[in-house]
Formats: sequence, structure tokens, C-alpha cells
Amino acid sequence: MPEYFSEERSVEAVNARMGQGINPRLAELMASLVKHLHAFAKDISLTQEEWELAISFLTHTGHLCHDERQEFILLSDTLGFSMLVDAINNRRPPGATENTVFGPFHVEGAPVRQMGENISLDGKGESCLFIGRVLDLDGSPIEGAKIDVWSDNADGFYDVQQPDLQPKWNNRGVFVTGADGAYSFIGIKPVSYPIPDDGPVGQLLASLGRHSYRPAHTHYLITASGYQKLVTHTFVGDDPYLESDTVFGVKNSLIAPFERIDHPTIWRSDFDFVLTPVETTRR
Repeated sequence: MPEYFSEERSVEAVNARMGQGINPRLAELMASLVKHLHAFAKDISLTQEEWELAISFLTHTGHLCHDERQEFILLSDTLGFSMLVDAINNRRPPGATENTVFGPFHVEGAPVRQMGENISLDGKGESCLFIGRVLDLDGSPIEGAKIDVWSDNADGFYDVQQPDLQPKWNNRGVFVTGADGAYSFIGIKPVSYPIPDDGPVGQLLASLGRHSYRPAHTHYLITASGYQKLVTHTFVGDDPYLESDTVFGVKNSLIAPFERIDHPTIWRSDFDFVLTPVETTRR
């Protein structure tokens, strides 16, 4: 007599339907997904009304996804899932700079600028000198490292969020290191800001008693021949949201010093980035 679907053997019933000769990794992924999804429903005795609400939530999330906004990335970020996947895929040896989330506001094609140039084009905010080196694990400088940097403006918005209010490429630039591995540029001391919270993800956060803020940070994408790509931030150490970043992106090693220099509204932040060779075995 055939064995049909039952609550007790739901996982076996679904996974038994997979065909022969399919991609092995797809089979592994789907079998595990079905196993854990069914276990979740059984563990909490999921009601029909709750599942219908979840379907509505996911549908609304999908409707808000377009070229300028990706609500599913926000959902992944706020559940800590983006950071978990990032951590699994970027295990690095001691001493190497840690990765963190990429974020949705990177733009390809930012202009290559000279060392020491000012990337803050709107004249807002407290100016800050960012300075440091790009090094290998032995502390030797890396020549030809490409440093792609971007941040919000003093109002907490990226230029792509305000194309009519900010100059194009505001607080963005690409710098290439010389033989000394050094970099320097002038930007602003970044400010904390909320992620877009006018959609289902914002409603979920509010329902959970969570805020939608990210602590002040500057983004970096650093690449160099022979080294692993580094996607990271540096964080302002006195920001009130460091311990409650809504996307869980803060790591102790990425909290950078910011000190006043010359004038009450001028800052300096020194931070060295240490890259990992491509062939290095992950921890």
C-alpha cells in the first residue's frame, strides 16, 4: 500500500519526490530546507491564519522590490541572515581585516581620485581626514590596491537616495595605492541613519520592538591582485547604535578611532586594512 503524505512523515514525503540525476548541491540544499521548514511549522504548531499572514507579508515584500529598492535584502539583513552568510563565506586568518555586509548603496563606476582629494561634494557635515595603509598579513604594503569608498552625507542619505538634492558621486571615490600602500582622502565623519522602514520590514521591526537604525560607518570595497576581495566598514566608536545595529554589521575590530585635529569640526580617522592572499585556507 502506498505511503501518502502525513504530519509525521512530511519531510520524507516531500524529499522523496526529487528526481534522479539532478544537481547534487541543489538536492542537498532543498532537502535541508524542507527538513528545517517543516520542523519550524511543527515546533510552533503554525496556524493557518499565521501562515496566510506570512504569505501576505512575503507578497508585499516582493511588490516593493525594484531597481532602486530590494526589500528582500532588507529582510535578510535585519534577520541577521546576510551577516551569517557573509561570515561563513569570509573566514579569515588572525590579523586580517574582517568582512561585513555590502549594503544596497554601492554604485559601480565611481571616479578615480587622487590621494588626499575631498569626496564630500555637498559641503555638509564635519570634515574628516581618512588615512591609513593597505597591508598583507606580514605587514608589508600592497601596491596597486583599489579602494572603493562610499558613505552617507550629513543628513544620513546616500547620493542615490537623493539624486535631485546631492551632487552625483557625493561621498564616493576610488583610490589606488602606491608602493607604500598608503591611502588618504577627505570625507565627512559619517552619521547614523535608519534603513528604509516604510515597508513590511519596517513594520516587522516595529512589531518586534526594534529600531531601524544603522550606526555611523564608512563603506570600503578593497581589491588587489593576488588577494581576497574585502568588503567592510569602519564604524564611529561613540555611536549610540553600535550595540544594536539593525543589520548586525558591527565587529569590534572594525570600530575605528576618530580624533579631532586643528579645529573643533575637523576629524581624523586612521585605519589600516590587512588583506588575505587568495590561496589562504579559510579557518
